[in-house]
Formats: sequence, C-alpha cells, structure tokens
Amino acid sequence: MSDKPGNRQGDLTRRRFISTSLTGLAAAGLAGVSPGLAAAEEGEEKAGDTQAAEEGESRMIYRTLGKTGISIPIVSMGAMNADNPEIVKASYEMGVRHFDTASLYAFGRNEQMLGKVIKEMGIRDEVVIGTKERLGGRENMSDEEAVGKFITLTEGSLKRLQMDYVDIVYLHAVPNAEGLDPAAFEAMNKLKKDGKARFSGISTHQSMTEIITAVTESDLCDVVLTSMNVSLAGDAALHEAIDAAAKKGIGIVAMKTQAGGRQLPNQESLDKYESGVVQSAMLKWVMRHENITTSIPGYTSYQHMKEDVSVAFNLEYTEDEKRFLADNEMMMGLGFCHQCRECIASCPHGVAIPELMRTHMYAAQYSNFRQARATLDEIPAGRGVAACKGCDTCSARCAHHVNIAYRIEDLKLMYA
Repeated sequence: MSDKPGNRQGDLTRRRFISTSLTGLAAAGLAGVSPGLAAAEEGEEKAGDTQAAEEGESRMIYRTLGKTGISIPIVSMGAMNADNPEIVKASYEMGVRHFDTASLYAFGRNEQMLGKVIKEMGIRDEVVIGTKERLGGRENMSDEEAVGKFITLTEGSLKRLQMDYVDIVYLHAVPNAEGLDPAAFEAMNKLKKDGKARFSGISTHQSMTEIITAVTESDLCDVVLTSMNVSLAGDAALHEAIDAAAKKGIGIVAMKTQAGGRQLPNQESLDKYESGVVQSAMLKWVMRHENITTSIPGYTSYQHMKEDVSVAFNLEYTEDEKRFLADNEMMMGLGFCHQCRECIASCPHGVAIPELMRTHMYAAQYSNFRQARATLDEIPAGRGVAACKGCDTCSARCAHHVNIAYRIEDLKLMYA
C-alpha cells in the first residue's frame, strides 16, 4: 500500500473508526452472538441455517449463494454511490466480503475505484466481485454481434477492475421476461468457459416475479439480483418466486433493501424514529428471509456502513425496530416505487413514469446525479420529464402510495 501522507491519514481515520465500531459491537453483545439464533416473531419468516465466519474473524452470519457454493456474510456492499476508497477498505476490515458494481456506475469510474482498492490491499482471492453489463442498442445488432458486444463490455470491466475474472457477471436491469436475451447468456457462458467469469446472473428492478420465474424454469443463470424490501411484504407471488428459485439452487441477492435510500421521499412520517433504527429494521426484515443469501445496501459514510454491517451480526429485532415495523404509517413513509408500471395507463401522455421515479430516487435519495442523468437519458423521446412540462396537474396515480406528482415537480425543477 502507498506510503503517501494522504493515504496514511485515511488509514488512521478508518482504523480508528473500525476499532471503535468493533468495540461497540462487542459491548452490545453482537460480536459473540451465535449465528442462526435470530428467532422470528410469530407469523414472520425464520432466519435459516447459517455458518459462522472463520475463527479469528468477527462472528458474522454467513449463507451460501445457491449452487455456486460461495459462502458470504448476509450483508455485502453495493458500491454504486461510493467514491471514497477508505469506505471500501473499512468495509472489508469489518468483515464484508462481497462487493457489487457495474460498468455504468460513474461511467466506469466506480469499477476503477473498487478494483484499485482490492489490488492495493492484495485481497482479490478473499472477496467476491460482481459487475453488471447493459446491451444497449440491441435492436440494431445480430445475435452474433450482441454476444461479441457483451464479451467486449465485460472485458472492459475487467480492465477497469484490474482483474483477470469477476466472480459474478450480470445482465443488467432486465425489464421483463422478453428481456432475457439469449445472446447475453451465450456470452456469459463463454466468459465462464474462458475463465473470465465464475458465475452468471441477471439483475432486475421490475417485473421481478415474471423474470425470476422464467429464470428458474429455464435454469438460465446462477444468481439473481432483485429488489426486495418491506414495502413488498404483501407481494406473495414475488416471495414464492424467490423461494422456488432458491430451492432450485439459484443464489438470491437483494438490492433496494432500504426502499431506495436514506432520504426517503415521505420522510415526515418517519421522523419520529432514529435513522439507524429505520435502516437496520428494514435490512433485518429482508435478511430474515432464509432464501435470500445476501444484500447489497449502498452506503457512503462510516456511520452508515456501521449501521448496515452490524445487521450481519444479529438479525434479532430491537424493541424500537419492532415498533417501526408495526407502524401503520410506515408504508406511506417509504413511498417505494415497485416499478409495476400500472401507473402508465393513468397518464394521458404515456410518460415513462417508472423510469422517472427511478431517476428521482437516484437524484433525491442517493444524491447520485450521474446515475440519475444516465437513467433519464435512456427514456425514449417524448416520454421523459419534458412531456410533463405542459401539465399543471398530474393525473398519474400509484397503487403503492408513491406521490408521483410531487416527484415529477422535483424532476421538472432539476431537468425540464
């Protein structure tokens, strides 16, 4: 590791925080908690069989990622919004072993940052790296061209990551079952054969039940990265699809576990709870589902890292977390867009509302304006926020308590 003064300062700051955090976990009784003892309340999912970390490490809850055989802690790091390498280092030192990125995040710079840290620390063989690729412009490519492009994209990711292989390569943001492009899976299988990827996967923000079911029935890939949070508690079909996939040996990784960020759109109803309580309660709720192997919450500060990673030590709810999860105002406070697309029919202009809601999430909740801009730019002409400029009153309606009109007005101020 470099001996530059700036790096030494960051190292000291990181280690001081880690030391304090681990001491706090031990004092709270978390560091020594035996995995698998987080008994669920009546009517809830029960946390499944787990493994302890190896001797000498903090006692974290481990699960196996389906038929891949990879054993990782139940809390991993979504690196999309991270731009501070010290946070990545601190995460590893606290026990995180899986890091998720994508070629599109920060236009490739996120992969560069993550790869540089992993190389400098000399820990490539100790971590699981996942990255994601989009096949943009697919309609203008032959199947052979699409296979070649996907492979080229992945090779670009490997170059930025400074790695010979990734553990998981995903077809990114599959919108529906028709989006399960055979060319992408052919490319991923070739990457696996050539030793450039160990396992293949898909990520999805929408039509999750349909997509997971299709993947399960066709045995297309090894891993599914899917949205899952407490606002989806009533989606029985999605839960059944996840359980069926896991039963068949598909590894399940959860994203959007805290309903899309720490600055929730309808924050007023949640202000009576401490932020850490809200975040840990939601993350615990997801990870108490035994068929979900791990989660990739995104965090950009030491404090948020500590709040998220602490969940990996103990899934038992605190009294404050129970109170929050039992609060009837909670759903309204979360305001999470399910990407179900039912709202489009209520818009007279056919605006791509789900994509705009994701844009708002990236901008207002993640403060990731580059990802927001990239998402906005993918919307077809005439269906973006510019189409909303002439509407004084938004008639679009959501079945899941999302205040569409409020977010559209926000986007008008930012982009229209």
